[in-house]
Amino acid sequence: MTASGGDLDMTKLLAARYRAASDRPYLASALYALTVVARREVPTMGVDRHWRCYVSPAFVDATPVEELAGVWVHEAAHLLRDHHGRADRLPAADQRDWHRVNVAQDCEINDDLLADGLRLPAGRVEPRLFGLPNGELFEAYLPRLPSHVREHDCGSGAHGRPVPWELTGSAGPSRLGEAEAQALRRHTAEAMRAHQRGRGTLPAGWQRWAEEVLEPTVDWRQALSGAVREAAAWAAGAIDYTYRRPSRRTPALGGVVLPSLRRPLPRVAVVVDTSGSMGDAELAAALGEVTGVLREVGVRGNRVTVLACDADVHAVSRVTSTEQVSLGGGGGTDMRVGIEAALAARDRPTIVVVLTDGFTPWPDEVPSCRLIAALIGPGAPQPPSWVETVRVAL
Repeated sequence: MTASGGDLDMTKLLAARYRAASDRPYLASALYALTVVARREVPTMGVDRHWRCYVSPAFVDATPVEELAGVWVHEAAHLLRDHHGRADRLPAADQRDWHRVNVAQDCEINDDLLADGLRLPAGRVEPRLFGLPNGELFEAYLPRLPSHVREHDCGSGAHGRPVPWELTGSAGPSRLGEAEAQALRRHTAEAMRAHQRGRGTLPAGWQRWAEEVLEPTVDWRQALSGAVREAAAWAAGAIDYTYRRPSRRTPALGGVVLPSLRRPLPRVAVVVDTSGSMGDAELAAALGEVTGVLREVGVRGNRVTVLACDADVHAVSRVTSTEQVSLGGGGGTDMRVGIEAALAARDRPTIVVVLTDGFTPWPDEVPSCRLIAALIGPGAPQPPSWVETVRVAL
């Protein structure tokens, strides 16, 4: 721990941190990971993304220990919840309006702190001050905040934008790297879970955060897009020879015609489970994602076939949009029939995507293509290990 700038009442400041860590021991590791830097230019307290905590000596003098303890937790919460990382993923226009971003982040944090009985200084930000409900993430608060809001600056560890009173580069006291920060977040989430197992209570926001850290929710659209793109790239990498376009080296060989190399576009079959357990809305959403990705990678038109299948194949169609798809069926479930029909077609696919709730038998052997299963619904059973699997939460 380092202090610079003079006149900072370290005894009072550290007493407040000790109180915060004693009352909420699951936050102790995060609180003690913060390195103190005194700065007269800081309005109150703030953090950078390297877990350095900048403190105004005047603010410490004017604030009771109990309220300082609440501010310690507030600043640690910005870093634990990776507010700066999430702010970096906002649209550029929102990133530039970092004052509103900071206010939205304070709304996300302070409703939990107040519900947990922490005292915060006067003038604190709460969702109710803007007519907003408690318990939401800052990304949901941001578009509903007035355009003119300007509150305390919590530093780049919150809104992601460097501010003048922060240290630059590797200068000054020790800094926490991102790998260490991630480990600290997980350790804190595990401490929160242990606290709850010991019959302790947590505010809803902290519960949600801990669950997300320990059991992260994967964006199924991103995962499905990645699987289809990767399979398309794999299929397109299957280089073959063709005499349709002779090699450029042919004229130099005195009439000998050499074949040229080509990278074929993949053919894709989408087998859609239309058994009675599948809803049209879920199917349409997942099918829209698949066809959208295929269009992006240049696979469209007569290179995409959709097969509607329950225990039998009911419709086969070449499609350019989801509106052209006929989802007949509604009986039992056997996706092996659809996979076999796809592979038996004259234009054999190199990629087969199966949209299903998973309650189906699977082929006994690995097919001679890339097979991706998009499992729709939380209860979908796991297919064989050789099937590339994406879980779709709708």
